[in-house]
Amino acid sequence: MSDSESPRLFVLDTNVLMHDPVSIFRFQEHDVFIPMVVLEELDSAKKGVSEVARNVRQVSRFMDEIINDAESEDITQGMLLSKIKGVNGRSEPSGRLYLQTEVLPDNLPEHLPGKQNADNSILGTTLSLQQKHPDKIVTLVSKDINLRIKARVVGIIAEDYTSDKVLDDADLLHTGVDALPENFWESKSEALTSWQEDMRTMYEISGVPLEDCYPYQCLYTSDDAEFEALVKHTSEDKTTLLLANDYRKDNQAVWGVNARNREQNFALNLLMDPDIDMVTILGAAGTGKTLLALAAGLAQVMDKKLYREIIITRVTIPVGEDIGFLPGTEEEKMAPWMGALLDNLEVLTNADDSGEWERAATNDLLTKRIKIRSLNFMRGRTFLNRYIIVDEAQNLTAKQMKTLVTRAGPGSKLIVLGNISQIDTPYLTETTSGLTYVVDRFKNWEHSGHITLMRGERSRLADYASDVL
Repeated sequence: MSDSESPRLFVLDTNVLMHDPVSIFRFQEHDVFIPMVVLEELDSAKKGVSEVARNVRQVSRFMDEIINDAESEDITQGMLLSKIKGVNGRSEPSGRLYLQTEVLPDNLPEHLPGKQNADNSILGTTLSLQQKHPDKIVTLVSKDINLRIKARVVGIIAEDYTSDKVLDDADLLHTGVDALPENFWESKSEALTSWQEDMRTMYEISGVPLEDCYPYQCLYTSDDAEFEALVKHTSEDKTTLLLANDYRKDNQAVWGVNARNREQNFALNLLMDPDIDMVTILGAAGTGKTLLALAAGLAQVMDKKLYREIIITRVTIPVGEDIGFLPGTEEEKMAPWMGALLDNLEVLTNADDSGEWERAATNDLLTKRIKIRSLNFMRGRTFLNRYIIVDEAQNLTAKQMKTLVTRAGPGSKLIVLGNISQIDTPYLTETTSGLTYVVDRFKNWEHSGHITLMRGERSRLADYASDVL
């Protein structure tokens, strides 16, 4: 029997259950083992209103339901995981859940320091299971990289928990921008129609411009014509393209901001389109994510009156914990986390031709239309006719992102900003971040757009530093 066909027993670390409460149902036909020290750690983490505490309580409910359904069975023989209905797993599990019901011998090496801590207890339990079940491949599953390293040192097969991965590789995440083939116009010229709609130029071509085509995909030609358009509608037999506005021109500035490159121009087209309900923007530091989102928001709130106000929020690390009992309002407590907002607001209001009095009056007016909110208090809220900016979204889990996106009510627009290469939250990676999750899942929705900003536009010093440091 090959390794792929051998029965497997997965030992779950505490952080896996804290990260994904449905993880015990993700191992299909294989068995799952929960050490006693994991149950103890879950018990100590169940209190509070954080996301981790909620996940722990959900895991406990699942296990309690499994044990109650298995009252007539011998618990030492394992309990069928398939008895729990309504769990949103990829497929119905057919394995068994084993809880540690006996003291297992300590097989850890004597030279291993700190043998009494929780991680080493899990390692000792896994080693004992390897000896007790030589016919099975016993595997330790943990989100803790250091624990996986220690496991391999003592001869244990260790794996990361990958069932929550959106993509196998972050490089597979689409950028939202694609170049059209060189012979695009020649190949489509015979079945091409053009017209004006709401003062915008539209094109209809036969078939699809590229093999992978989706709504609000940003397309361009690299020839002298520099054609830039967005996919408005697409089907197997025809595609409608919307000619992009050129926000690089001075007369097309958005709240005094001009696009400095192709990606920024596409970003402003997505941000200024009222038919798009959600825009996701990825990009490294200095690419202009926050500035573009804020400028487009001010233009649509103050000038076009499309939205009542701008709501800005971002993740405070640690996520979901209390932001403190210091004196002050919610906005005052969030102020230290909003340095990026204040920096960009200063750029947008400090016009060279305005005096000190005009700038003060402008700032006073804008602060009444810009509200800073904490993610901690988002649950249960509904924002109507708001322009919502979520900054540093790479630190959100998929579940937190779902909670946030569902806050948008009728007439609201959600802007999600982040850089998946700067994740600060423990146990989140580029492939499991909620930002990656929402970009991938909304790709084919006709009212969402995505763009990845490539070029930094902060300063020549910052650009050079990002290249050489």
